[in-house]
Order: sequence, then structure tokens, then C-alpha cells
Amino acid sequence: MKILVTGGAGYIGSHTLILLIESGYEVVVFDNFCNASKESIKRVEKLVHQSIEVIEGDIRSRANLQEVFDKHKIDAVIHFAGLKAVGESVAQPLKYYDNNVNGTAVLCEVMAKNNCKTIIFSSSATVYGDPATTPILEDFPLSATNPYGRSKLMVEEILRDLYVSDNEWRVVLLRYFNPVGAHESGTIGEDPNGIPNNLMPFIAQTAVGKREILSVFGDDYETIDGTGVRDYIHVVDLAQGHVNALDRVVNFKEPMTINLGTGQGYSVLEMIQSFEKASGKKVPYQIAPRRAGDIATCFADPTYAKEVLGWEAKKGIDEMCADSWRWQSNNPNGYRGLI
Repeated sequence: MKILVTGGAGYIGSHTLILLIESGYEVVVFDNFCNASKESIKRVEKLVHQSIEVIEGDIRSRANLQEVFDKHKIDAVIHFAGLKAVGESVAQPLKYYDNNVNGTAVLCEVMAKNNCKTIIFSSSATVYGDPATTPILEDFPLSATNPYGRSKLMVEEILRDLYVSDNEWRVVLLRYFNPVGAHESGTIGEDPNGIPNNLMPFIAQTAVGKREILSVFGDDYETIDGTGVRDYIHVVDLAQGHVNALDRVVNFKEPMTINLGTGQGYSVLEMIQSFEKASGKKVPYQIAPRRAGDIATCFADPTYAKEVLGWEAKKGIDEMCADSWRWQSNNPNGYRGLI
């Protein structure tokens, strides 16, 4: 099978490429490199010992996408391409709706035109908003609190509507919790543009000396130590979830919505302590006011993923931190340092 991986040069996409190739799938990458590096593909090629077809283009361009389908008989799409910074989405909502929502609509239109009707979509736990209870099940009420989350929710609805209109579509919606970690080789990992939006790269950049101090937003939540608790999942486990979904998608007769998380929540301070242990470095931090929209606790119930995908997270917090540190210490400036 030949798989089109949109956003394949990004953090999760690049790790998924490795597992897809190791599982015997052929891959084609489609990316505009607005928040990814061509260097990541070069490094993936070295890890898998083969070249990877990359087509540069914009997800909103029918012509760019049609070029892919003209060159390749695509059997299924794993759709990672999307903007993902919550703060930026609040400041520039139209940019997010245009890229994430309109871009997916264009992608599906071109897929249908070329009789490719299987899609694995990169969704997010942000679609649950502020859940009333934890752990979070797939049938919880949906209520995104920012344009980024709403764009994910809108795409989920588009894909469900697409299936209603044509039952030949095979759709899997994977709701991620908090991806962290890196490939065990330390050669590919998370390389955010500018100031990181997520906790782990901020911790890692502080430990490596790139940033002076880490801000911990709020220490008065009703949690074990007052800081926010989240479900952190190793990116390689997350990538494996996509391969399992692809392996089983032919058996799914209706759209499948599946949480990908560990079922275990860790606080910000617990993550800092674990990273210090893994790296041998002190991570200086300061307590800052809560951020608007942040919630106290968020972690998954991963039962359904095990039931329908035969998948469960295998890597724990120590491995997540060790792999993150290996990547960051080997690449203090990310991919930019060696290009």
C-alpha cells in the first residue's frame, strides 16, 4: 500500500514515517515546510536506509495535491498537515480555519476525485474542552475553547459528514493527548519555531541552556502539587497508533474516534523532576499566574484504543524524558544547527 503523509516532515509525521516504512508501507510526503524542516526527512532517510518521495505544496492547493495523485496511486492518507499553536490561533483565527478546515476540505475533494477514500486524521484532546471528569472517554461532550481546537472539531464533523454522504469512506479520528519524547537515536525530535507552545521542549531548552528559566503557569490547582496535570505520551507510541489504525481501517465500517493517551497524568513539577533525573541538569523554574483557558487535569481513558486497535502506550515518563534530552543535547538548536 502507498500512503500519502501530509505534514510528514513535522514532529509526529517524521516519527510515523519510520514505523510505516518498517511495517512495509510505501510513503509519499506532502508538506509546505512552514513549521517543519527538510532536514528531518534527510535524517529519516538515513534511519530507514532508503530515499523518501517528498512533494512540496500547500494543502489548500488543488493543483499541488493533484500533482501527488497524478504521480502516485495513493491508497490511503494520514493527515497531519495543520497549524497547531493555540495562542496564535486566538490571535489569527482565520488563518487556522483557512489552513486546517479549508485545507482538509480541499484534500478530501481531491482524494474523492482520485478514488482514494481512506483517511487517518490527526485530531486532538483539545476537542473535549474542560472535561467535567477524568479519565476522558471518547463519548464525552465536545467543547473546544480556542480556534485551534475548534478547527480540529470542525474537521472531525466534516469527515463524519463525508462518510454519511458516501459510505465507501473509511475514517479514523485519532485524538492525541500530549506528545513528548523523540526517536531513540536522538537524530529526530520536536523542533518548534520560536518560543515553544508545549511544556517538554521548554523544559529541554532550559536544561540545555537555550532559555534561562521555565515559567510554571499556576501552582494553586486542585492537583497533587498544585500544578497542571496532563497525559504525556511518547511520540513513538503515538506514531505506532497510526500504523495500527492503518492496519485495521479496512475493518471499520463507520468513522472511528479513538483516544491516544497513556491513561496516566503527570504534573508539571513531576515532569521537571523526571527530566532533571534523566538529564542530570537542573531546570530552573518560576511560578507564574495561571493562563486563561488552562485546566487542572486532563488524561485519557485508553481502553478503547486497546480494544479496537490492539494498541497501548509502552514507554513511561523516564523514557520520554531520556529521549527528549538525547535529542535536545545532540541538537541544541534543533535542525537549524546542522543545516
